[in-house]
Amino acid sequence: MVKIISRKSLGTQPVYDIGVEQDHNFILNSGLVASNCFNKSHSMAYAYVTYETAYLKANYPVEYMAALLSANSGDTDKIQKYIESCQKSLGIKVIPPDINLSGMDFTPSDNSIIFGLSAIKNVGEGAIEHLLAVRQEGGEFKSFPDLCDRINLQLVNSRALESLIKCGALDKLNPNRRQAIDHLDKLITWAQSKAKDRAVGQQSIFDILGGGTNTINTHEDAPKPAKLEDFTVQEKLQLEKELLGFYVSEHPLKSLLESIVVEERVTLAELTDKKSKVKVVVVITAIKLHTTKKGDRMAFLQIEDLTGQMEAIVFPRTFQDIKDFPKENDIVLITGKTDKQDDKTQVIIDSLQLANTLPRIEKIASPLLEKLETEESEIMVLLHLNPQEIFNDDILGRIKLFLSEQSSGNQQQAHIPVGAVITTPLIQKPQSLILFDRLFWVQNAEETISYLKSQNFNVQISPRLDLKKYPNF
Repeated sequence: MVKIISRKSLGTQPVYDIGVEQDHNFILNSGLVASNCFNKSHSMAYAYVTYETAYLKANYPVEYMAALLSANSGDTDKIQKYIESCQKSLGIKVIPPDINLSGMDFTPSDNSIIFGLSAIKNVGEGAIEHLLAVRQEGGEFKSFPDLCDRINLQLVNSRALESLIKCGALDKLNPNRRQAIDHLDKLITWAQSKAKDRAVGQQSIFDILGGGTNTINTHEDAPKPAKLEDFTVQEKLQLEKELLGFYVSEHPLKSLLESIVVEERVTLAELTDKKSKVKVVVVITAIKLHTTKKGDRMAFLQIEDLTGQMEAIVFPRTFQDIKDFPKENDIVLITGKTDKQDDKTQVIIDSLQLANTLPRIEKIASPLLEKLETEESEIMVLLHLNPQEIFNDDILGRIKLFLSEQSSGNQQQAHIPVGAVITTPLIQKPQSLILFDRLFWVQNAEETISYLKSQNFNVQISPRLDLKKYPNF
């Protein structure tokens, strides 16, 4: 293969197709062979396609991304990557699947893209076409019984309907997904019975009173759902992952990261700059177990958080120390160190801890905290703390000691309350308001602020906060 050592522009030149009779190789004057040469017309075609797609993405990003998602609806990895690009890079919202909004493909709508039904597992193209035709003919589905009564249950079977429920496509008909799944068999039996009656010309009293139209009044004879508690948020997200290949309504880490307490935790996006021991809270998306030549067990994990994805490795010694090895889709705290291989960052795991065993903000219990019941002052001293500081006995002890000294002997005059807003660093918004006991109120807000600032605390004088906006402990 010849190495290019220099080049120069020839300006504008005519473009010709080069016909090659046999091999796509050329003999140079030096006797060397230049293989895999591109002809100019081929290169020009690629350049023009690149220009067109760049133009569309720059000027019609919603339409372009909707087309890209539709073209790759069968490839879960690409769909996940493109949706992440929509939400994080382009500011395009991807609306979850909705039986009354979604089409076969991903559909642009203002500055949003409506999820396409074709990307849902277990729902075939024929079933989707039938659902869309029925919706087009009779309007939006008004209820779960209305849906089952109007569709052909041979074209849209119970498995397809259950998949639509689990991924949230029927949430507007019944937001309680567990209840809807439990109700499904009864509704199908009822709808099939109604279809048979119509086939032989029979009508119920409800059909007659309703005029035989597809309104909610014609479904009063439908079986009523049992009272069941809905799936938890985590269970709903897990079902979405099974049916869609990824989380579409929100990431399971989002709500968890607002409540757990892990000192010196970082994100995957920050790991490229970290060389010492690190802590990350992640979802395990894939596990590949491996046996070494010595017969020892180890594992390769694919992990992700709100900022990205990465590979993590559990070497044999660590593998032996983990008593309960996590499963796919488990959320864990990983402690380990980073390693770079060919410009690719990996995490070498030293220990694993399931997220449900981590301390949480809502479990804080302290005699310092009580509800603010009096209206003696229109202002308050407000500290801004993170969850780690709240659990740090040394930091909390320093604050308590100073506040008790401030109010000591002057309890009647100490009428200014002191509180703390807890903020989760990754989320960057106040999560909870903690109010200190009456014993730790102060009489001089400016003096208190000055001292706490000198001790490197983030503190300010604030108007009295509305307790209704914050959860109480």
